[in-house]
Amino acid sequence: MMKFICRNKAVDLSEPRVMGVLNVTPDSFSDGGRYMDVESALDRAWQMIDEGAAIIDIGGESTRPGAVRPAVAVELNRIVPVVQHLAAASLPVPISVDTRHADVMKAVIDAGADIINDVEALHAPGAIDICATAKVGVCLMHMQGTPDTMQVQPHYANVVDEVRSYLEGRLATCLRHGVSRESILLDPGFGFGKTCEHNYLLLKRLRIIAGIGMPVLVGLSRKSMIGSVLDVEVEKRTVGSVVAAMLAVQGGAKVVRAHDVFETIQGLKILRACVAVDR
Repeated sequence: MMKFICRNKAVDLSEPRVMGVLNVTPDSFSDGGRYMDVESALDRAWQMIDEGAAIIDIGGESTRPGAVRPAVAVELNRIVPVVQHLAAASLPVPISVDTRHADVMKAVIDAGADIINDVEALHAPGAIDICATAKVGVCLMHMQGTPDTMQVQPHYANVVDEVRSYLEGRLATCLRHGVSRESILLDPGFGFGKTCEHNYLLLKRLRIIAGIGMPVLVGLSRKSMIGSVLDVEVEKRTVGSVVAAMLAVQGGAKVVRAHDVFETIQGLKILRACVAVDR
């Protein structure tokens, strides 16, 4: 049985799981401003758990293209109280925090976070040591450039090979510095320094990324790669997001990061029923 170990919790990855998105930001592209206070964030976390989320992922900095980077103190003020309250509520699932700053990582781990989900794959000085010492789970993501510049003419000779090579390198570095193999997820970074064509090539050939031999997390939910094909606004991208998530699962993804937890769980149930009849 494949398990993702994060501190004293574990996520069973023998079947694909859903990571529910909980942004406590005013400017995230989809749900910015909706869960800024602790009470509404806690209510949303419990709602997603009831819908089937296996991980709750909290973000205090929007990393959408062109987003204004908040000061670390602002990010801490957004995230730490929410993590403290969720930890005190004894959630039955791990608490993940989406951050790229080592100071924030240390603070949220002290507050009770179980997973660090980093768009910069723990490149910040001290980040790997912080995570290795605390024995938290980590998600290492590929991004070309920074959120400020990543969508300014992204270019690859071969996007799939380059993403795989980068993730293999970050995996090796983390293992050398004491992060447990059972505590690592890899994320190809859909939408982070990639054109629409790059994104769909990655989705089509996700098996190559899964071939690294580590559990793969994908974040496709409501992104521009969905909107550009369907020509619909963010709030109308649920169906497209679920379809893309199911394609990713068929390509080997073990964790799907989603805003629409209930609908994504429904998609997984249908996919599971289809697979089961071949056994």
